[in-house]
Amino acid sequence: MDDESLDVESKIETPDLSCPKCGGLLPAQLGEIECVLCDAHVKVDHPPTRRAWVAEKIRCKTCSSLLLVGVDKRPANLQCSSCESQFIVTPHIPKAEVQCPSCDRKMRLSKRPGSRQISCPACSISFKVSF
Repeated sequence: MDDESLDVESKIETPDLSCPKCGGLLPAQLGEIECVLCDAHVKVDHPPTRRAWVAEKIRCKTCSSLLLVGVDKRPANLQCSSCESQFIVTPHIPKAEVQCPSCDRKMRLSKRPGSRQISCPACSISFKVSF
């Protein structure tokens, strides 16, 4: 079994934060963060998120045992105490809903800092999305 199949995404989101220098969306993580738009270094801490990460419970993908993560960072390396499978609890990647400017179709995208060009699957028009 490949290691990527044992990754589990956290259900706990970090709050959306803007860069104090350029106003762009910062990556969804805590600690020392580098803004992808202006390269500013920002220290971000959010105690309620850290407490929620420690208390988060997840299911082992191998044996379905319920595990308490017990770690206040993401990604976190874990080992199941029942089956000894090792896996990584990855950060939650929030989704955003965007609407096609041509046909009004709604699409869900991973919320990533910066701009990207996307194509609507319904009408094939290409447009720019920025977060």
